[in-house]
Amino acid sequence: AWKWQVLSLFLLCGWGWGSGQIHYSVVEESELGTVVGNVARDLGLKVEELPGRRLRLGSEESLHYFAVRLDSGALVVSQRLDRERLCGAAASCVLWVQVVTENPLQLFRLEVEILDLNDNSPSFPTAHRTLRIAESATVAARFPLESAQDPDVGTNAVSSYRLSPNSHFSLDVKQQPDGKLFPELVLERALDREEQPEVQLVLTAVDGGSPARSGTAQITVQVLDVNDNAPTFDHTTYKVKVPENTPVGAVLLRVNASDPDEGPNGETQYSFGVHTSDAVRRLFTLDPRSGEVRVRGALDFEESRFYEIYVRAHDGGVPEMEGNCVLQVQVEDANDNPPEVLLTSLLNPVPEDTPPETVVGLFNVRDRDSGANGDVSLEISPDVPFVIRSLQNHFSLVTQKSLDRESTSQYTVVLIAKDGGSPALTTTLTLLLNISDVNDNPPRFSQPSYDAFLQENNPPGSLLCTVSASDPDDGDNSRLVYSIEGGQVQDAPISSFVHINPDNGNLYAQRTFDFELLQVLPVSVVVRDSGSPPLYANVTVYIFVLDQNDHPPTILHPASDSDVLAPHRVPLSAPPGYLVAKVTAVDADAGHNAWLSYRLLPQSTDPSLFHVSLYTGEVRTARAFQDSDMAVQQLAVLVTDNGDPPLSTTATITVALEEAALEESFKPQDFLAGAKEKPDLTFYLIIALAAVSTVALATVTLLAARCLRRRGRAAVSPYCCCWLSDSPSRDFCKHSSPKLQLSSDGTLKYMEVTLRPTDSPSRRYSTCYSPGSERSDFTFLRPCPTPATLPRDSGVFLRDRGQVSGVAGTGSGGAGPAGGGGAAAPQAQPNTDWRFSQTQRPGTSGSQNGEEAGAWPNNQFDTEMLQAMILASANEAADGNSTLGGGNGTMGLSARYGPQFTLQHVPDYRQNVYIPGSNATLTSAGGKRDAKNAAPAGGNKKKSGKKEKK
Repeated sequence: AWKWQVLSLFLLCGWGWGSGQIHYSVVEESELGTVVGNVARDLGLKVEELPGRRLRLGSEESLHYFAVRLDSGALVVSQRLDRERLCGAAASCVLWVQVVTENPLQLFRLEVEILDLNDNSPSFPTAHRTLRIAESATVAARFPLESAQDPDVGTNAVSSYRLSPNSHFSLDVKQQPDGKLFPELVLERALDREEQPEVQLVLTAVDGGSPARSGTAQITVQVLDVNDNAPTFDHTTYKVKVPENTPVGAVLLRVNASDPDEGPNGETQYSFGVHTSDAVRRLFTLDPRSGEVRVRGALDFEESRFYEIYVRAHDGGVPEMEGNCVLQVQVEDANDNPPEVLLTSLLNPVPEDTPPETVVGLFNVRDRDSGANGDVSLEISPDVPFVIRSLQNHFSLVTQKSLDRESTSQYTVVLIAKDGGSPALTTTLTLLLNISDVNDNPPRFSQPSYDAFLQENNPPGSLLCTVSASDPDDGDNSRLVYSIEGGQVQDAPISSFVHINPDNGNLYAQRTFDFELLQVLPVSVVVRDSGSPPLYANVTVYIFVLDQNDHPPTILHPASDSDVLAPHRVPLSAPPGYLVAKVTAVDADAGHNAWLSYRLLPQSTDPSLFHVSLYTGEVRTARAFQDSDMAVQQLAVLVTDNGDPPLSTTATITVALEEAALEESFKPQDFLAGAKEKPDLTFYLIIALAAVSTVALATVTLLAARCLRRRGRAAVSPYCCCWLSDSPSRDFCKHSSPKLQLSSDGTLKYMEVTLRPTDSPSRRYSTCYSPGSERSDFTFLRPCPTPATLPRDSGVFLRDRGQVSGVAGTGSGGAGPAGGGGAAAPQAQPNTDWRFSQTQRPGTSGSQNGEEAGAWPNNQFDTEMLQAMILASANEAADGNSTLGGGNGTMGLSARYGPQFTLQHVPDYRQNVYIPGSNATLTSAGGKRDAKNAAPAGGNKKKSGKKEKK
């Protein structure tokens, strides 16, 4: 029958809301797995959402006795439920269950009531008790008996007592204020010890369960002789109030009982009555002589607010007489319990990208005191980006603003719980909240750019420099990897030039660098972190290759092949200072390594006869010739650069002394005679002059038309138009006068064109007939003076020669357009893509007369300016449009020598214009070539049968 009762109780288990919480009930001793209720349904959660919401129980007490099934959302029993062990004799047994869900984070509180099951039988503390009753006891006298104990409550507790049938006693059951029953024997008929000295009784206790359970105790009543007065208390009931913080040993009160008997029958002793609980015996003591009741243990208002102490007084008579009273102790609350802060859930670490108003922690706060002593407030430490949100005694920790791990990676959050007592009690809970990193910071280099300097001819693997970047993020988000951005340099991948260590940013050379091939290598270095997604940064490393003196000077003239150039012929009447020859040399190095100096070696035939200019390489006579001088002189000229250590090359010049004077005046009959001897030269000369005149006329006409169309424009044309310009260059052109010079045998020796402005030294351009050749070389020279200057600090690099329209020169022909000192025309802007190419490496050779050349350029900007000067002449020669001009523009180098001057540093260009067999040389320089619009001047026209000369 009890099984049906359990089943009915289980089926009647319902749920409801109490103070906003769900209420369930379950019978104690239910089998494991018994469903208490469906939490998901009652909380409004869908079953399929439970795994994602991570439905779980929050407190240890909840996890100990119950479990949640995620497949159905049911709350089931997971441990044996023993109501008597959990709640003792309490009328109501309720367990609080906390349910936590995530996404979002929520806390629910459930109330589970444990229903009693009649699983315990009543039992008496003493299975056999002896009562001593005097035979003089009056009828209706009462004798208390021990109450039966039943751990069950409610209807399952002891509900009645029965006494075995007898002729002297009856049973009377009384009920205490808490509903507990205790039995008393009532004397129904006077005792007669002589008739019956002992009475045997059986007391039975029955509970109200279904089925009912019972327990029995044996009672033996011994009839004693007369002691006819029992002790009597002053009060049947004593009441006292005591604070819960009363110290141990404090006296609550003194009970007093009196006995009118004399002797031992009147001596009273006190003891706890049989109905006094063990809890009372642990908390209080009773002095058997004085009747003082003292505090034995710590009182706790939260455990029990009320105690009943049963006191028994008995005398020393035979039989002894006793009296009973009740001491009611009411415990008053004191603020002796500090608040308790229970952490339910905490998100730690907290991502730094967590938005404001995000719940990161849940707390419960309780205080076991009552009234104002149990009112708790929760405070949070200042200067943290978190706030507390409260609902009754439930609190949540919420982010107040955005977090940044780079500024603060950890917060110490102090929660202070304070009750309303006086004085108030506090409890502190300290939380260390770590902020987890998010990859929100890109790497940063320590410098906006890096410069690395490397000597050429370096060994591969040389350390160039170290780039350094930092990332304020943490972990993999701050682990940096360096790499080189791809690209091409001189048709080769940049990775073949340099290599970078991906871990520490060390940049190494992959090959040996050559300054003559590459001067500046920009390398784009990329650094990325290891976050997801990764963040990048880049920086440019400029690798400057520094020059070393690794190239000796190269002799351009005289050529080392004796079959090409004949000995230099000098008249015996030449005065001191007469120009015999000019040594032309270049050096593939740059800067001071390319400055050349010349000196005559003692190995020459007669070193005292000649003098070599230190910087120009001009060989001149040191004194007048004498008859004793050898007719053929061998000169050894040492060309040395300015490197450390210096490199040198020796040039050999053969000089032949002749009687004939090259300065004979022009004789028409000699010219005609020479023309008859060599009709081919005259014929080709006439044809060339006619062709050149025609082309010149067409060019002048075209330029004049273009200049007239552009005169109205605001911008000044960068092209040469000297014939229509009002500048001094117009006079320069008008004063030009050609002159033919013949040899002594009547043949044409050279043609000299002198352009002589009124304010500048003469400029002479010659076409020369070499005695070592049977035919003459004819060069048409077009002067086109257009001033241009290149700033000394421009640092321009040239790449495409076809884009160069003009470069600066430093000739001695004056500062104006034609050396006349006029105002300079607007400078042509350099192409922004200029770079040095492989073949454009200038070297030096002097061109200024004698020792007046002055000091070498004293800085790198002078060097760069001279590089640009030589480039223009090299471009003219390479384009086939070479023109000789005097001024500050192009160098005036003929196509014969242009390709050999591959960007060598020279302080002056005039040393490059040397015509074998002629004493003529340029005395000033000026002009500028327009690479786009200058008409071809017809390069070198050569007769067949001769080896072509570059």
